[in-house]
Amino acid sequence: MKQLVLVRHAKSSWGAPLQDIDRPLTNKGIQDAHLVSSQIRNQIPKSFLVWSSIAKRASETAIIFAQNFSFPIESIIFKEELYTFDESKLEKIIKSCPNEYDNLILFGHNEAITNFVNKFGNIFIDNVSTSGFVNIIFDNDSWNDIEKGVTKKVIFPSDLR
Repeated sequence: MKQLVLVRHAKSSWGAPLQDIDRPLTNKGIQDAHLVSSQIRNQIPKSFLVWSSIAKRASETAIIFAQNFSFPIESIIFKEELYTFDESKLEKIIKSCPNEYDNLILFGHNEAITNFVNKFGNIFIDNVSTSGFVNIIFDNDSWNDIEKGVTKKVIFPSDLR
């Protein structure tokens, strides 16, 4: 069995003239990331692999979750190829996860995340919000073989306010 946790980066700032990849989190984004991560601690498996996009907003979100889950920030693997908005690229990256890991937590971007969870999960989600958490279970032994899974849990900041 494989378990995938997808987290869309928290709300980011459009206020400064920065390249998209360099946009930081807003104060609301920081608060929402803390809110969601503190509520889902019990949803996280005991052992897991953590991947994050290299975009500043995704990496900052991953660091907040790491702090609230009490796992070492150094264990986050930052992947350039996760800076994608394309679900087929995201699917290819997820399917490349080494099979020795049954649990993968991934911090990334929309449209890729929403489209991925609608293709692979069993619950339709109109839009995975910023700081949104989606947990999908696959009845497979190989990441490369994942197909339709079961959406175990969905949490958005708006659910917790």
